[in-house]
Amino acid sequence: MLRAAFRLALVGMLLLGGAVCVAFLFPWLGADTRARIKQRWSAALLRALGVALRPDGEYAHDWPAGLVVANHISFLDIFVINALMKTVFVAKSDVAAWPVIGWLTASTGNLFIERGSRRAAHAIQQRMTDELAAGRRLVIFPEGTSTPGENVLPFHAALLESAIASGAPVICLGLAYQDDAGRMTTAPAYVGDDSLWACLKRIVTSDGIVARVSPASYLASTTTDRRHLAHQAHQRVAAAVTRIHATTT
Repeated sequence: MLRAAFRLALVGMLLLGGAVCVAFLFPWLGADTRARIKQRWSAALLRALGVALRPDGEYAHDWPAGLVVANHISFLDIFVINALMKTVFVAKSDVAAWPVIGWLTASTGNLFIERGSRRAAHAIQQRMTDELAAGRRLVIFPEGTSTPGENVLPFHAALLESAIASGAPVICLGLAYQDDAGRMTTAPAYVGDDSLWACLKRIVTSDGIVARVSPASYLASTTTDRRHLAHQAHQRVAAAVTRIHATTT
């Protein structure tokens, strides 16, 4: 419990520092500087939570701009990917309601999808296409929900339309979490009726969590069939997750 309290205290200080930085410094900083701060802050948050980041192979610096697709397990996924590369996330509007983290996410240039609104869906699709065409890197979780992490659910194809419309490559990532012994752990999983606090409590009381990231090769958006592109992306992400699980003990 002492370790958990220490981790929570560190997280609280980081959230406070992040809020002050976003509120008072971000309006005066350039986009590249803001992106670097987001990367460093995300890496610091993972360390504060006792989460070690272990990417496999080539990543981040040499990756092109484009649409990043990954499986979705936890709210940690956002900070894991943010710590590796400069990104803009496309998240459900629910995230904006999270205490502090939601405000920080909304205030640092990320995009939100409003459920049940065709007009909003069309607007976000156009915004994504424009961002990708401008050479930015966006991240989506095409499963549409989070899972415990054993398997990868089929991908929804709608948001991949922006990659086709902009001609941006699709970058596939597999995510998984292990304990300090190298076994798969569901401690960070944020699924079903789980609360953010319950998920956070499991993380800070763990003996240690390792976030594994396994990249697959890029997909060129040369097809006009978004379902075919989604299927290809799903196969590559699922294969990357399988590679990670194959290394567990």
